[in-house]
Amino acid sequence: MLTRRGEMEQKWRTVIAYLDDHQLDAIILSRRCNFAWFTAGGLNHVSTAADVGAASLLITREDISCITSTIEAPRIGAEELSDLGIDMQVHLWYDAADTDQTWAKAIVNRRTACDARIAGLPASVKPLDADFDRLRWTLNEAEVERYRALGREVAECLESACRKARPGMSEHTLASLVAGNLLERAIRPPVLLIAADERVERYRHPIPADKKFRNYGMAVACGERSGLLVSCTRLFSFKPIDALLARKHEAVCAVDAALIAASRPGRSLGEVFAVGQKTYAELGFAEEWTLHHQGGLTGYVGREVRGAPGSILEIQTNQAFAWNPSITGTKSEDTIIVGERDNEIISATGGWPTRMYEAGGRSWPRSDILVV
Repeated sequence: MLTRRGEMEQKWRTVIAYLDDHQLDAIILSRRCNFAWFTAGGLNHVSTAADVGAASLLITREDISCITSTIEAPRIGAEELSDLGIDMQVHLWYDAADTDQTWAKAIVNRRTACDARIAGLPASVKPLDADFDRLRWTLNEAEVERYRALGREVAECLESACRKARPGMSEHTLASLVAGNLLERAIRPPVLLIAADERVERYRHPIPADKKFRNYGMAVACGERSGLLVSCTRLFSFKPIDALLARKHEAVCAVDAALIAASRPGRSLGEVFAVGQKTYAELGFAEEWTLHHQGGLTGYVGREVRGAPGSILEIQTNQAFAWNPSITGTKSEDTIIVGERDNEIISATGGWPTRMYEAGGRSWPRSDILVV
């Protein structure tokens, strides 16, 4: 198994090849997803709502530096980068001229591209091409192991909270239970959706409100740790499921199983998406896919690339996907890793009721609606 430093050095070689291919001398990574990817889980953020962090990596063929302010340098140097051999270059947080000078001295005349335009960068630094993102998309062995652990834990946190839901409980209260479970395990929830009763039908993205549960509920969590993100959804009811909701949920689970089974190396996202569309139609819900995106490639971003009609992006082994088909009033969602021989659902615990759905020559367990 790779050490953390060994993983970073492997990625450094990948970046050097990218520099060669793009006639660059250096790149600057400030986005949280790229910082975490390159450092094998390092965190450079202060605000969890920010895409761009408070420290940047300057990567050349010869060395790696972290450039940040006097505010962030002590923590990031000690807690995020101490075992990686990365040099710290620090500028005064209150002095724009010092920030400019620090960056100018670090870059000199290098041909440099950045993933985000931050204060102090010389005008000569150009935007990084979008194809850099592809370096994040295929996971190494160490990332797969971290992802497996995270997937199970996110699902455990979500399911544990849902089992405590009761009629009269507010959506905010359930959200606090989910968030508390996650944070106890050092998992941050960038997305947390909760819906009670009619809000499940009305809204595809129901941020928690003051609504109190009566009969039925949905909870959606996206959990992040070490930069990787897992998404999953669970539904629960306080009374037996009626025939219409049961039919809808069986259909959406069948769509999900079809999407999971179709997500194999060499297939395009567009081909997988077409499988989902076909399954929706065969089950009598042909237009439901138009009401919400269906998910797609995940990893260091909630959805790196969403599935869409005609997408030519080719799926690779060791990529992660989170499909989230929905039919008004219900939804199915888990995170998977595309394996060499088969796909693996990583956000499954074995402790939630499931039903098996046939797709792609095998049976797939999909989460049922829990009757609490």
